[in-house]
Parts: sequence; C-alpha cells; structure tokens
Amino acid sequence: MTNLQSINSGSLYIVATPIGNLDDISLRALSVLKSVDFIIAEDTRHSQTLLQHFGIKKPLTSLHAFNETQKSQQLLISLEKGQSAALISDAGTPLISDPGFPLVRLAKKHHILVTPIPGPCALISALSAAGIPCDSFTFAGFLPAKQAARIEKLKQLSSINHTLIFYESSHRIKASVKDMGEVFGENCEMALAKELTKTHERFVDGQSKDILCWLEADPAHQKGEFVIIIAPREEKAREYETILRRLMNELPLRKAVDLTSQITLVNKNEIYKTALKMQA
Repeated sequence: MTNLQSINSGSLYIVATPIGNLDDISLRALSVLKSVDFIIAEDTRHSQTLLQHFGIKKPLTSLHAFNETQKSQQLLISLEKGQSAALISDAGTPLISDPGFPLVRLAKKHHILVTPIPGPCALISALSAAGIPCDSFTFAGFLPAKQAARIEKLKQLSSINHTLIFYESSHRIKASVKDMGEVFGENCEMALAKELTKTHERFVDGQSKDILCWLEADPAHQKGEFVIIIAPREEKAREYETILRRLMNELPLRKAVDLTSQITLVNKNEIYKTALKMQA
C-alpha cells in the first residue's frame, strides 16, 4: 500500500466521482482534484456543485459528446506545456458511457502520462450486489433509442453466454425491458438496479416478465437511472436452441418445434417464439 502521491506536471488524471452519494468520493480523488492545474468536466455546472461541496476551486473547462474531438486537441496543447489536468464525468468513472475517449487516446499517442484514480462505477456496483454471475460479463452501455435498432443490438448480443450489463434512462426503461423479454425470452433471469447509492436505491430481480410487471405497476418505478443485468442463459436453453436450429435446417418450422419440445421437454410455445426469431 502507498500513500497519496504528488501530482506529475503534464499529466492527465482520470478521476472517478460519486454516482449519487457524495461520501463515496475517495481521499485520493480529492487530493488530485485539489492539486491539478485545471479540471475537465462533462458538464461544468453539474460538477461545480461537487467541487463547491468539497471546497475545491480550480479552473473548469467542458468536454462533452458534441465538442470532444476538437476540444481534445486544445487540451493536449495545455498538457504538452506541462499543465496537469483531471478529467471527471457527471457521475462515476469517466469514459464508461461518458465522454473522454478521444482525449485519452490522443494523450497516450503523444506520450502524456494518463493515470486512473479509481472509485465509483455504476455497472460494477450493480453487478457486485445483483446476485448474478460476475466472473465473466459484457457491458453494452446504453441501447439505441429506436426500437428496431435496439432489438437488432439485442439480437447481436443474444449469442453471448455470459452476463450482460446495460445502462438505461427513465424514459426508455420499460421499452428496453420489454424488448429484452422478446429477444431473450420472458423467463430470462434479470436484475434491475435503480438509483444506486441514492436515497431511493432499489434492486429488483426475477424473470424479465416480472421486472416488466413491476415497472408497469407504478409510474414512479420507472423514474431514475437504471442498470440492467441479464444472467447467462441456462445450459438447457442453449441446448434446445442448438437442436432447434439444426432441425429447422431440415424440417418445416412446426415439425422442428414439435420434435425439439419432445427431445428437450421445453415448453412448445417458448420454442415456437424462438423459432420465429431465428427466422426473422
């Protein structure tokens, strides 16, 4: 274990900040934010609240999805002149479904020291408490806003046989969970983490149909920021899909469905829905 380190000139620090509870900020993060020459924020107005809470007064500049390509070039000049900077997002670890990748890529290309200051991250926090296998997982960020593109993305991910993690907003949480049930099956195991580390934090788990019912039961359930975690499909489910796919190559759809159900003892209606998706 080492103590807090001094700031290196001409360095970029990637600083994780709280995702809801200000007490989650680390001593090292505070030390870095107080010591760098300037701070790069996703939304300067939002980050100013955090910095004021901890009595940090540093020059702030914005880096967001609409300016990060051009702005990264400008920031590189400051770093090459020997100034140190901290990159923060509105919440959590920068670059994880947040701006910053072009800047980090550019900095490393120009041999600028890039140092992570670890801390809060919604996907890791949700996964650690979800009760779903976490030895192997894929983080897919936010799904597309339009349903057709969203379903297509989910279909691409459906062949992955380990845990899947998504972020979702309040206005699309119901639609996304519904589409997940369509693609992965209404019986797929899921966990929903809502408003992590905040006053109304809640975990809801069960089959996708149960999660959808919970969301529909009260409009308030759909408010907030969400992490969706989908468990790996059971071996039996993967087995019946393999058998079904092979039979569909040789037989009419309904015959293939009937035989697959007889062989695997999986519900015929579930197999039929899967067969239709395979045909799509």
